[in-house]
Amino acid sequence: MTEPRSTQALLASGIVKRFGDRVALGGIGFEAGPGEVVAVIGPNGAGKTTLLTILAGITEPDEGSVESSGGGVGWVPQQAALYRRLTVGENLLLFARLQGHDDPQAKVDQMLELTGLAERQGDQVGSLSGGNQQRINIAVGLMADPAVLLLDEPSVGLDPAQRARLWQFILGLVKTGTAVVFSTHDIQEAERYAERIFVVADGSGVFDGTATELREAVVTPAGPDGNGVDLETSFLAFLKKACH
Repeated sequence: MTEPRSTQALLASGIVKRFGDRVALGGIGFEAGPGEVVAVIGPNGAGKTTLLTILAGITEPDEGSVESSGGGVGWVPQQAALYRRLTVGENLLLFARLQGHDDPQAKVDQMLELTGLAERQGDQVGSLSGGNQQRINIAVGLMADPAVLLLDEPSVGLDPAQRARLWQFILGLVKTGTAVVFSTHDIQEAERYAERIFVVADGSGVFDGTATELREAVVTPAGPDGNGVDLETSFLAFLKKACH
């Protein structure tokens, strides 16, 4: 595990969550620094979404604590929480009012500029591509100007071009100092965009480091080019080595 940083945008300690007799999370610690991109990966049912909802304040842990720096945490679920029959502008205005902004229209204008969708503000959300809908979904999560943005499988269902445009947008946020934490089943996506990879298995945090460090954690045969195997192979080998 990495050593604690002096400044964290998000810090969680000893997170435990039980559902009846099942322990979904068994004492996980997690952190993200300002402007850092962290991917949370692991097998199905490992506890990734449960961890993210606790970090977002959506779910209460049975034990442990979560602290965030000024600005708090924004949450973007996997499924776009939008009203498809309303326009882009109407959706954003609704959420701005629900969040209690003093000037809802000013916040809408800010989000339209941020997402690059000002020209589409009069279009029904249901008529937009999946990538554009996800950008609006993220804009809703950003309305509170959070220090940390949490995304659950942000690019699921998007084609490669949509995925690339979405990540160009997300990485633009990182340049302003927003920390981004995202879960994904796409190991290549984790390697391409994340500075750190956090592996969850059987409700435990079993690895926290770079893609290179994950490869070095297991002994894998060299690939055809002599430069080693892909990260997904190393990830699976790591889980097997750790008996998960």
